[in-house]
Parts: sequence; C-alpha cells; structure tokens
Amino acid sequence: MASGGGHVAALWTEVNRCGQNGDFARALKAVNKILHEAKDDITALHCKVVCLVQNSSFKEALNVMNNYSKLLGNDLVVFEKAYCEYRLNRVESALKTIEAASEQTDKLKELYGQVLYRLERYDECKAVYTDLIRNSQDEYEEERKTNLSAVVAAMSQWGESSPEDLGLSETTYELCYNAACSLIGQGQLTEALNKLKQAEELCRVSFADDTDMTEEDIESELAVIHSQMAYIMQLQGRTEEALQRYNQVIKLNTNVCLSVCLSLPQDQNVFDSKKKVKLTSTDGVEHKLARRQLQAIDFNKALLAMYTNQAEQCRKLASGLQTQNPGQPRPVLVQVAQLCREKQHGKAIEQLQQFAEQHPESASGIKMTMAQLYLTQGHVTKACDILRLIEDFKHKQGMVRLNRMQYSIRFIKASLIHHITSCHRSGSPTHLALVREAANFKLKHGRKREAISDLEQLWKQNPKDIRMLAQLISAYSVVDADKAKSLSKHLPSPDSMALKVDVEELENSHGATYIRKKAAKPAGDAVPKEQGNVEIKKKRKKKKGKLPKNFDPKATPDPERWLPMRERTYYRGKKKGKKKEQVGKGTQGTTAGGSADLDASKTASSPPTSPRPGSASSSASGAVPPRQQKPATASGATRKKDRGPKRMLRN
Repeated sequence: MASGGGHVAALWTEVNRCGQNGDFARALKAVNKILHEAKDDITALHCKVVCLVQNSSFKEALNVMNNYSKLLGNDLVVFEKAYCEYRLNRVESALKTIEAASEQTDKLKELYGQVLYRLERYDECKAVYTDLIRNSQDEYEEERKTNLSAVVAAMSQWGESSPEDLGLSETTYELCYNAACSLIGQGQLTEALNKLKQAEELCRVSFADDTDMTEEDIESELAVIHSQMAYIMQLQGRTEEALQRYNQVIKLNTNVCLSVCLSLPQDQNVFDSKKKVKLTSTDGVEHKLARRQLQAIDFNKALLAMYTNQAEQCRKLASGLQTQNPGQPRPVLVQVAQLCREKQHGKAIEQLQQFAEQHPESASGIKMTMAQLYLTQGHVTKACDILRLIEDFKHKQGMVRLNRMQYSIRFIKASLIHHITSCHRSGSPTHLALVREAANFKLKHGRKREAISDLEQLWKQNPKDIRMLAQLISAYSVVDADKAKSLSKHLPSPDSMALKVDVEELENSHGATYIRKKAAKPAGDAVPKEQGNVEIKKKRKKKKGKLPKNFDPKATPDPERWLPMRERTYYRGKKKGKKKEQVGKGTQGTTAGGSADLDASKTASSPPTSPRPGSASSSASGAVPPRQQKPATASGATRKKDRGPKRMLRN
C-alpha cells in the first residue's frame, strides 16, 4: 500500500469497494482524502485519473495528468490521456499520444482504431480491427466485428476503392445495418432496403425482453435505420415517402438526416428549411459526421442562402467549400448559379472557363453548363462550339445533330472511324445508327452520290427495309438509271403492299372526319329499309320568310326601306296639334285656371313695391306691412271661442 496508517488503509478499502460497485464519485472523494495525506502517491493519482474519466470529467483528468506528468510518466497513463483527448475531439493529439507509446496494448489498439476511423483513414483502420479480431479472444469480439463492418461500409460509401467481402455474420441489427450501408455505397438499393428491414426486425426482437426500454426508446434506436430507408427512397425517386419518413425521424432525433432532408424541398418552403438548418449547427454535431457529410451540409446551406437571396452568405459558403476541395465542381456551380440569379451571365461563363482550364478532369460537366448558359442567352452557335470540345461526348450520337453544314460530313466520318476502332466491329447498333444519320444528312442536303455507299451498307444489313431500298433507288436514279431500274425489281408488288381496308366502312365509321357524299338516287329506285340498318336523317329545308298582308309583287319596293324612318328623305315629322289643357301639370295643389290670377303683373291695381323699414313713405301712406296683416277669414268660418284666462293650480 502506498501510504501507511490505519486511516489511509480504510480509505483504500473504500476505494476498492466503490470501484467494484461502480460508485466512482464516492471513490473519488476517498482518493482525494488519500492525496491530502500523501500528495505524491502515484497510485492515488492514477486512481483519481480513472475516477475522473469514469465520471466523464475529461478536462479535469487531463489537467491532473499534465500537472503530474513527471510523477506519472508517459507509459503509465498513456491510454487515459489518449482517451481523454479523443473524447474532447482532439483527435490529432490522441493519435500522436498513441503513436508515442512504447508498447501497443490491446486496449490502446482499440482506441487507435477509433481514432483512425474518425480521421477517415479507413484502410489503416481496417487493418487494425482485422488484427484485433484475429489475435484476441474475449467478450468484446462482437463489438470489434461491428466496428469492422462500419469501416467496410464507410469505405464503400466514401472510399475510392470498393472493399472486399469479409464474410461477417449478420447476427445483430448493427451488423445488418452496416451491411445495408455497404450495399448503398455499391448502388444495390433494393437489396439494401431489404437488409434494413431485416435490421429493424432484429432490433425490435433484441429489445423485446428489456423491460426498461419503452416504445419511444426503441423508436429512437430505430431512427438511424429509418433515416437510411428514407435516403434509399430519395435515391429511388420516391421523394414524398422519403420526406414523410425524414420528418418522423426528426421528431425523435433532430441530429439525424437533417442534411438530406434539406435537399428535398429545393426552393419550396425555404423558411422550414431555414429552421432545420439551424439544428445542424448545434455543438457536437460536426464531430459525429464524416467530412463528406459536413460538406454536404455546407453545400445545402449555400443553396438555401441562394434561394433566400443571401448573396454574400452564399458566396462565402461556396468559397469555403472550394478551398476545402479545389477540384470539386459543385461549389463553382453554386457560385455560377448565384451570378445567374444576379443576371451576370458573362462573369459566370468566365468563372466556368477558368475552372475548366485549371481542372481538366472535371471539364465535361463544366462545359455542359457553359453550353446551357449560352443557350439561355440565345447563342446557339457558341453552345455548339463548346459541346464539340468535350472529349467524352465528342463521338456520341446526339453530338452529330449539333454540327453545321460545312464540316458535318467530316465530323460524322470521324465519329464512325472512332467507333469502329474502339468497338472493333462495324455492325453494332450504334455504328449503324451513325451510318443512318450520315445518310439522312447527305440526302437532306442533296448529296445523293455520297449517300449511296451508306445506303447500300444499311440495306445489306437489313434487306427487308423497304424505306431504305426506296432511298437507295432514289439516289441511284440521279447517278445510274440502269442500276436504279435493277434495284426496283426488289421492291414488293403493289398488291402485296396494299392494305386490305374497306374504304367505305372506314369513312362511315364513328370517328371519321370527312365523309364522302353519296350520289342521290332517283325517286323510283327507292329501296326498302332493312332491319338493322341505321336510318339516314333527311336534311331539313329552310322555311320561307313570311310576307306582309298587303304585299304586292308587281310594285317596286321602297329603296329606303332599310333605313330608319327619321333618316328617310320623305320624312316630315309629326303634325303638331292644338295645345290641350294638361291636367295635373304644374305645382302640386294648383290648377291651370288659377295660375293667371296669381300673376301680379296682370292686375291693374297692384300696390307699389313696399319701401324699406323706417323710411318716410312707409309711414305716410298708411299701408300695413305684409307681416302685420291679419289673415282674412273665409265666409262662414267659425271663430274659436274665448275660453277666458287659464286657471292656476293652487299649492
């Protein structure tokens, strides 16, 4: 024991008991008490480091090892130091620590394999796990096989070479899942989907007897499997099903499949994609993903910035991606798309041309994009010139149609020679298609003499092709009439070429557009209708218009009868009769006879105009103003009786 004394011995006993029970927090307290008694106890320091690692206090453990590096040395705590650096995502430092160890133990090799996997050095990682499985026999063999299958799956998806089949048994859902991922990398999507369904069944069976696992816990464990299923559906073009399954997975585990889910809606529902992209930026996510996955997330972020009109953010993300992978064309295409949205097509074409010159291995797709940009601007000739420079597509059948008249024949001949030399045979379907294209081109532009050799070659390959024989005869008719006449003997007879079709039945069919009219038969030759024949409806005669009652056929019609009455020359208007008294006209309550009596100008004894108030004339004349006059009472009118003063109510 490192330190004597009964008190220290009791503390060591407690540390041993807590270590066996897994109570490392209590063991850490006992170790600290021991170190209080003996600060330089190496065993106590080592135990403290182990307790801190078990409690996930990796920074504190690393600080203890760095502070007491002289006492502990390099080999005593090399595994603990490398493990703390690995868990703190300092993968490069962990690799250096492992490689500096004097002895490579099994647990150090296990950690070495994990570090190599995180660094995406899959070939070395595969060699480490293969050696561990071959030279170790313990209860962790299943975990090592699972890790090895994960390495094989990563090599299949992101490696440059396809890995060999190691023959690992798929007894667990982890092994089955990794095998499915390997099939996805090889392009076997249907087999991979079946393998994922098998992994889902194994996962449910493995957790069926575990009472501590709820249904939500099982669904969370299956989230990775379901995300891979959705990815396969997306690759198969089943985007609706894939998006639905992605959303179900995101509800359980937001850190899974967000990058792929962002790429589905494209430029639709960008606000929802903007919410999801924030989840990919949480702490710790970048350490769980491979470099290719992180680049895919950044690529989707750049696309999202472009669709949300964040030009500077889009350019910044695309430039970062191009710096990480200078030969990758996708970041350049994002930058070009942003320039096109800003109507800077000339600058976009210059950037594509510069990238194609710097990276000729990726020039094919870049030049196709340049041709597309030229087509959108209406520069068809420039687009064709760009397509002719693509070596991979130079001798394809579709490129033949893009060439102009002056050198199309030369281009077709070069394509034929290239195809014959590469395939070593001249009767293949592709070669015959090119020959047919050459013959049609020559016939179209009046070069029948040059088209004869091509037509003869095609006719020898297929003597039953009547159309080709007719073209050959037409070409020979210009050059050699006797040869055309001899070839015409191979044409079939007109009777054999005629179609046995009843023309009358075809014309009278339901869908016929034009029907030939039959000649009218004499009235006496009427044939009685047979049963089953359709009755032909007679055409209705137009009814004659009705004539007026006083119509005289001998009289000449009025030439102005089509004009309105007011526009005719003989129209004189209506005769004006005597004015009759119009009853009911005028102001309400008046009569026509009383209107004359009310005219003051017609009365002889009309009083003069009333003077202004206060004038001398008004007082001298003695006339009473109108407002002071009392209304005259009609004869026979009864006056109101004077009822006397009103009585007051007494209190």
